Amino acid sequence: MTETTFAIPGFDLDAFVRATLAEDLGEEGDITSAAVIPADARFAGVMDSRDAIVVAGLPIAQMFFRALDPAVEIDMLVADGDQVAAGTDLMRLGGKARAMLTAERSALNTVQHLSGIATMTRAYVERIAGTGATLLDTRKTIPGLRLLEKYATRMGGATNHRMGLWDAAMIKDNHVAVAGSIGQAAGAAKAAGIARIIVEVDRVDQIEPALAGGATHLLLDNMDVPTLRGAVTLVGGRVPTEASGGVKLDTIRAIAETGVTYISVGRLTQSAPAADIGLDFALRD
Repeated sequence: MTETTFAIPGFDLDAFVRATLAEDLGEEGDITSAAVIPADARFAGVMDSRDAIVVAGLPIAQMFFRALDPAVEIDMLVADGDQVAAGTDLMRLGGKARAMLTAERSALNTVQHLSGIATMTRAYVERIAGTGATLLDTRKTIPGLRLLEKYATRMGGATNHRMGLWDAAMIKDNHVAVAGSIGQAAGAAKAAGIARIIVEVDRVDQIEPALAGGATHLLLDNMDVPTLRGAVTLVGGRVPTEASGGVKLDTIRAIAETGVTYISVGRLTQSAPAADIGLDFALRD
């Protein structure tokens, strides 16, 4: 598979690679490889998945090897977003042995973490297939890795929710407590000229005040299925609705069938286990 230029809008991948390698190398560098591996040694290796996964982060992983050996030869065997069986080879590479061994853990950590997120996301997406509901991620991300993790949810088939505090207003219970009421909080956001105003409601009687205040999107928080169904009926399509709070794989289908527009799931980025992916150096390059 031919390599292509890879970028995530708003994320400095080169800086991420440099900082990650610097964290691992410290001031002394890879003392093991320097002591054990001859400077001119070359090896070939294969990165493969021991789990059935949805791949994410493979182009980023290859950047770690290239940062330490610009001449490394890399053959991408699958693409991000592909769903692959356990035992699938993901990437073949060959180059300077010291560089490959030094970059190995940073590369694997990245693709394991992102593929774990993409794999969990795909499971949720498949569970609501045909309902018309769209899966959203959240801001429950590891600091500094939000854009990477939200990229991984896209590879799994989700749609990104807010990227940060800047791209939409989200009025939650603490905002309401300080502002005085849902209507006042939503009205203040509207008066500030904010186009997207998401208002969290946890009771059906909060819906009309939120809409009257200027909500353009209602987050229906921790409602059971019958309450969600009634809330969706009451909203009547005037604004998009989003179910949120405690959504799990075994409950998401019933939630989707209430007719909500979106379902947000924090565990996609907060709790996804890393995929089991390894790199085996077997043959001389």
